[in-house]
Amino acid sequence: MGLWDNFKGKAEEMNEGLQKNIGKFKNQKFSDASMAMCALVAAADGDIDASERKKTAAFIMSNESLQVFDAADLKVKFDFYCDKLIADFDFGRIDAIQAIGKLKGKDDQARACIQLGIVIGGADGDFDADEKKAVKDACLAVGINPSDFDV
Repeated sequence: MGLWDNFKGKAEEMNEGLQKNIGKFKNQKFSDASMAMCALVAAADGDIDASERKKTAAFIMSNESLQVFDAADLKVKFDFYCDKLIADFDFGRIDAIQAIGKLKGKDDQARACIQLGIVIGGADGDFDADEKKAVKDACLAVGINPSDFDV
């Protein structure tokens, strides 16, 4: 089994775990952190073009795990973080990491948010170094060892 096949299998397992767990995390902090994570991973290379933003938004809307949340609310929050990252990547990154950091001490929610970032990062078939760094930064923000997720 190749490296990509191994990663793809892990991402599918994570997505299945998300579908089982996110329903019990239906709260504003988790919703905000999840959309911050999605925006952070989408803009991981320092830029988020319209097509990448659209693909990530489509993935968010189609992901069964996130269907416990109001789609319009998710879109507003995802756009909020994307706009901040576009306007000033460094400050936008800080805002996104702070939103994710609000899950610190809520290990199950923090892990689900990290898993969502990994699933988003691998959705295009390439979980690149920039996306891994974004996930690693999110792990550190919530006090989880990045090696728990192989990043």
